[in-house]
Amino acid sequence: MIIKNGLVVLEDSVRRTDVRIENGVIAELGDSLSGDDVIDAAGRYVLPGGIDVHTHFCLDVGFAVAQDDFYTGTVAAACGGTTTIVDHPGFGPAGCSLDHQIKLYHKLAQGNAVIDYGFHGVIQHVDDDVLAMMETLADKGVTSFKIYMTYGFKISDEGIYHILRRAKELGVMITVHPENDGLVNTRRQELSESGCTAPKYHAISRPEECEAEAINRAIQISAVAGDAPLYIVHLSNHLGMQYIRLAKQNGLKNVFVETCPQYLLMDDTYYEREDGLKYVLSPPLRRKDNNALLWEDIRQGDVDTVATDHCPFDYTLKQKLGGEDFTKCPNGMPGVELRFPLMFSEGVIKQRISPVEFARLCALNPAKLFGMYPKKGVIRPGSDADIVIMDPGRPYTVTHDRLHENVDHTPYEGMRVECDIDCVISRGEVIVKNNEFIGRKGRGQFIKRSKPLLDK
Repeated sequence: MIIKNGLVVLEDSVRRTDVRIENGVIAELGDSLSGDDVIDAAGRYVLPGGIDVHTHFCLDVGFAVAQDDFYTGTVAAACGGTTTIVDHPGFGPAGCSLDHQIKLYHKLAQGNAVIDYGFHGVIQHVDDDVLAMMETLADKGVTSFKIYMTYGFKISDEGIYHILRRAKELGVMITVHPENDGLVNTRRQELSESGCTAPKYHAISRPEECEAEAINRAIQISAVAGDAPLYIVHLSNHLGMQYIRLAKQNGLKNVFVETCPQYLLMDDTYYEREDGLKYVLSPPLRRKDNNALLWEDIRQGDVDTVATDHCPFDYTLKQKLGGEDFTKCPNGMPGVELRFPLMFSEGVIKQRISPVEFARLCALNPAKLFGMYPKKGVIRPGSDADIVIMDPGRPYTVTHDRLHENVDHTPYEGMRVECDIDCVISRGEVIVKNNEFIGRKGRGQFIKRSKPLLDK
């Protein structure tokens, strides 16, 4: 296969050149390449396939189950230009071994996923067996682990320290959901008891100070643990970023940060809408001024990745469970299909970021930080031929009917996207063309990830 005449987005530049693909990998970049199977990308961008390192497929939270499994979720991801995901498994039974959920999720994904995939380990408690199992899983290609500072299986500060110290020894990444559990639960109880149960109180119950404080606390524990690799998931506000920036100014090198499109494009006024329950996710949407501040943080290079936290609960389910009380509404919203086009539209076309910066946020940096570079995340000879051809001159309006996510709504309904995807190539195979999935179920492969490349 030859991709001709496109604007190819490389690691540090954009170059008009041709791309030759052989046996599922990129074989050559050059001018005037020829072959039997030619894709003409004139006037379009040739981008590395997207990598979303924060999805929740098959998520069971005990009282609700998310709608996307590893087939429907990866089809949606593929149609949106994402060719690799790293999924965050839900919690397992209390006291289970660290590999319990990894074994389960291998069964859920194998034979279903249509794009390549990996898993983060999820740490629910800390003991010697868990700390030992971190090395066992790392040897099997699971080189990152998730901890929560809130929810039922929250990890104590002491536990976080032991985990981070172990991660430093092993050279693996710890991802953290940072919210101050005591403050959040106290605020939720106060509001609920006073009858403040409408969706808007979800944001009020989890103010940005709760997130920022936990970010700072996690950073300081990582410092005590020897600058252990720490990755802040779904940053929603600029106050938290100030703590991250301060830590870097004070010499910490291994603090990394992810944000999501919803925190760049939406704000807390959405909770005032009739369908405000759609936007109940944690951390919640913030004040509108945070949108511009986070875009500036991206422009300054302080944000490392953009992921989705794709967590697709039906709106009808949210209404049934949380219609009378936001505290009973399952948290999360869908987005795996729209991250790539929305970020290209709002970032590149609106000139907030360059095409190279876009590729770093959505492909290159995720590959580096989660042990997939240079196999994934970049267009260069020897890398997997995971490629998206993006047409910057084909706008459309988001509608639920256009999407492939297995959920009854999209929170981005009515948004205008100033670009569209021509085709998506995964390991040399065209799997999406003109918004239609044409690949086959189960073609996705588990990625045995290496240790993170921290010096991006």
